[in-house]
Amino acid sequence: MGQVPAATRALRVLRYLASQADPVTLQAIAAAVDLPRSTAYHLLGVMVEEGFVVHLAEEHRYGLGVAAFEVGSGYARQEPLQRIARRLLAQLVDEVGQSAHLAVLHGRDVLYVVEERAPGRPPLVSDVGVRLPAHLTASGRAILAALPAAQVRALYPDRSVFVDRHGVGPASPTALRPLLAETRQRGYALEDGEVTPGFASVAAVVLDHTGHPAAGVAVTYPTDGPPDLPATIAATRRTASRLTARIGGHP
Repeated sequence: MGQVPAATRALRVLRYLASQADPVTLQAIAAAVDLPRSTAYHLLGVMVEEGFVVHLAEEHRYGLGVAAFEVGSGYARQEPLQRIARRLLAQLVDEVGQSAHLAVLHGRDVLYVVEERAPGRPPLVSDVGVRLPAHLTASGRAILAALPAAQVRALYPDRSVFVDRHGVGPASPTALRPLLAETRQRGYALEDGEVTPGFASVAAVVLDHTGHPAAGVAVTYPTDGPPDLPATIAATRRTASRLTARIGGHP
């Protein structure tokens, strides 16, 4: 435990509560964070007073309080992922000479939140604020490949949810599964002409502290004059690993 045990315990409680679908009992919290029941009880009492935890007395359970929501809202306002990623993407662009971007998963789409365009390169469809079908993009495939299989099945239950742009790419769960398995095995995702004809992309996933995919880092290049692809793949993966480390994840 850290040099400030009480703070460490409180943070572990918050992290545990945030990972639960519903409020939980005192006994479950004490067991999860390895605390004596009496210690957990007093700690939770302080956290209730400060608004980070709410006690549902009728159910004998504890859940996250409004103060915890305010912390999460502050995180969203400050956009730390985008701020940290911007410099790393600029370095990636300098290294490979191609445009790069960062995307996050939003339902069955990816939402592009950062773009760094290489000098002299044409504008891409993956501009900031654009949403594209995740199963067609390299960024989306990198993220989907890092999700639990059950979550992917819930997102893509049947053929009806698959969007087609140019007549290429997976169009069913049966086609998507081996594509994601291959992505997991090699550690990066590829797409070629499935988003924009004449352009291809390589992407790697960014993981948060829980091992959950937080984003995808991608480089896009013209297929008629591709870069040194092995070097581009290596640089993209390094950038994703650096961003993972910067946000407290484990590559």
